Amino acid sequence: MMRVPTSTYRLQITADQTLDDAAGRLEALHDLGVDWVYLSPILDAEPGSSHGYDVIGHDRIDPSRGGAEGLAALSAEARRLGMGVLVDIVPNHVGVATPQQNAWWWDVLRLGRESPHADAFDVDWAQHDGRILLPIVGDDDDLGDGRVGHVAIDGDVLRYWDTALPIAPGTGPTGDDDADAVLARQHYVLGNWRRGDDELAYRRFFAVTTLAAIRVEDRAVFDASHVEIRRWFDEGLVDGLRVDHPDGLRDPEGYLRDLADLTSGAYVLVEKILEPGEELPAWPTAGTTGYDALGLVDRVLTDPTAEQALDAIETRLRGLPLDWHALIHRTKRGIADSILHAEVLRLEREVRAAHDDAPADTADAIAELLACFPVYRSYLPQGAEHLHHAAEASAHWRPDLSETVAWLLPILLDPAEDAARRFQQTSGMVMAKGVEDTAFYRYGRLTSLNEVGGDPSVFSIAPVDFHVAMERRQERWPHAMTTLSTHDTKRGEDVRARISTIAEVPQEWEALLERMLPHAPQHDRPFTSLLLQAVVGAWPASRERLLAYAEKASREADSRTHWTSPDAAYEEGLVAFVDACLEGEGRAAIQAFVDAVEPGWRANVLAAKLLALAMPGVPDVYQGSEVRELSLVDPDNRRPVDWAEADALRERAATEPAHVDDLEHAKVRVVRETLRLRRDRPELVSSYAAVLARGAAAHHALAFDRGGAIAVVTRLPLGLARRGGWGDTVLPVPEGRWVDLLSGREVDGGSVRLADLLRDLPVALLAPAGR
Repeated sequence: MMRVPTSTYRLQITADQTLDDAAGRLEALHDLGVDWVYLSPILDAEPGSSHGYDVIGHDRIDPSRGGAEGLAALSAEARRLGMGVLVDIVPNHVGVATPQQNAWWWDVLRLGRESPHADAFDVDWAQHDGRILLPIVGDDDDLGDGRVGHVAIDGDVLRYWDTALPIAPGTGPTGDDDADAVLARQHYVLGNWRRGDDELAYRRFFAVTTLAAIRVEDRAVFDASHVEIRRWFDEGLVDGLRVDHPDGLRDPEGYLRDLADLTSGAYVLVEKILEPGEELPAWPTAGTTGYDALGLVDRVLTDPTAEQALDAIETRLRGLPLDWHALIHRTKRGIADSILHAEVLRLEREVRAAHDDAPADTADAIAELLACFPVYRSYLPQGAEHLHHAAEASAHWRPDLSETVAWLLPILLDPAEDAARRFQQTSGMVMAKGVEDTAFYRYGRLTSLNEVGGDPSVFSIAPVDFHVAMERRQERWPHAMTTLSTHDTKRGEDVRARISTIAEVPQEWEALLERMLPHAPQHDRPFTSLLLQAVVGAWPASRERLLAYAEKASREADSRTHWTSPDAAYEEGLVAFVDACLEGEGRAAIQAFVDAVEPGWRANVLAAKLLALAMPGVPDVYQGSEVRELSLVDPDNRRPVDWAEADALRERAATEPAHVDDLEHAKVRVVRETLRLRRDRPELVSSYAAVLARGAAAHHALAFDRGGAIAVVTRLPLGLARRGGWGDTVLPVPEGRWVDLLSGREVDGGSVRLADLLRDLPVALLAPAGR
């Protein structure tokens, strides 16, 4: 029988927080109530990698992260404590930034198609005369006619600056050969970095040229790339896996079947982004990593009455009506025409290889269908309706392509067509880069909704819709992960909790925005709103962190400044704006706003945490987020955790009941009591039923019974305060004696007055007393 965790705790394993360090944390995590430890990727990665997703060796654990001995020590400690081990794995791609470090890639560059590893990579060998284009040459070194500056022969390798490259057998220097002559005889060609967007012939992770995709659909490649993972299960070191980016794979379901065979059906989660209303396919997996749950939590705590007011603010800043779907069409089409154009052109080549009557505008039509695709990808024959939807949408945006789109549809709908399978792999790339990494930074209406897996045009959901979603989740995916913060979230959970209060005070927000706009670049007012929300949400963040965020967010927006061509004057304006927020009258104005929404923020922090931990699924706590999670986008969210502070608060939470005035203690108490309840009394969290409050303030309460334990949270807390509190609003609780595990107080069942139940905290977790 598959072992399933009651909760997980994500640790980022790095050279500074190794597997041995993680082993030393397990006793504290166990005391917190954590059931399984959840590790970021641990296979050998690029030197200096802080995240581990750039794997260079599948046959070993990264020595800098603790190596095999570190995993053995961690696993042994987990077994002693009765805990499980979940590991994040990366099947889609490998790191190739330093070719000499990746034995497979090095061999392919050295031997070309004759390499025994050539079939491991997804390369179009018909391009560049069978040579692999490496677009790593800077503008100053591109000398034309295949000549490259700063290339030199260094013993048995070529070097371009610090990058070592192999010399194929029999192609070394002879006579008067210089480095350019030797380079011309290799199985690779060095090209200007700009050529990658159009000419790259190997599939990669999104638009990251230094991450080359591998073909795990080939069973030999699967076996070779999972040799160390197999050892983990053969030796009982690991209990479950989190699969990174399955949508990049040729056949995700087939991959998961192979993985189930390798692990003997162990607990496996997939990092799958679901659009609103989309269902996870019936794959051999326990479910997703929880972005769908995160979106529901954020939206049920967002005040729906502010939607029009915030729309009006955004429209005024833009000077035109707000239209999320038009925006993402533009950004996705822009991605398909720029940094992912090489993928579009490869799709066109595959179409033409099988159909010599392809229209002249085939590439244009493919790019348009990718821009109009409504979800990350289809899994033909499942999801064919999404391609039909894209075709219908393309007729609106590009009616001139209608005939070519109609010609393409039968090809792209046929699972036997190579182009159809590649289109499925490509659509998610365009979605991720066009929406998450571009549009999310251009749309500033309420940025707590601009989160991975979410649709910012969906402003809020009603409690009744939340309950329906939870009943469905309990029935279909009871072991899927729930989360609030991850290494990929754009804003940490407590940042989003404060930004969400803006929806309860839109007029006050508009006044603050007007106060700060004169300090910002005047030709990009919508981005100023987005940046100010980050400042307020992460308050008080350091100047260094806010400037790093301003640079990344503005360049990701790709509107006024860009990664490849930064606008120095514009970015200096952003620096001036951040400084204005941190000094003088600007700082005072922001502090006054933060102080005004403080009660709402505290309630939102605790409500979101309890919902995420108590709802159906397996809750994950991202490292340090039991205390606070005021991080912005990566790498900010991979900052070191203050474990001494976390331990002190955990120890207090073990004995002292919580009060809202001490937010961090209260949050740790919520985490500790909920996780321990789930682990130690699982019979109390085995079902789901809505508990509906009665009274004038009933819509401010959200409560549910998990089969004996009842979670209660406050929603829209500032509005609740304005109406004078709970009044006579009551919550129907089964008869008997109950204890609120958070405040420590006992209550009698029946019609419980929320004013009494939530006297000390805006949340409660009720369990039967005396058991």
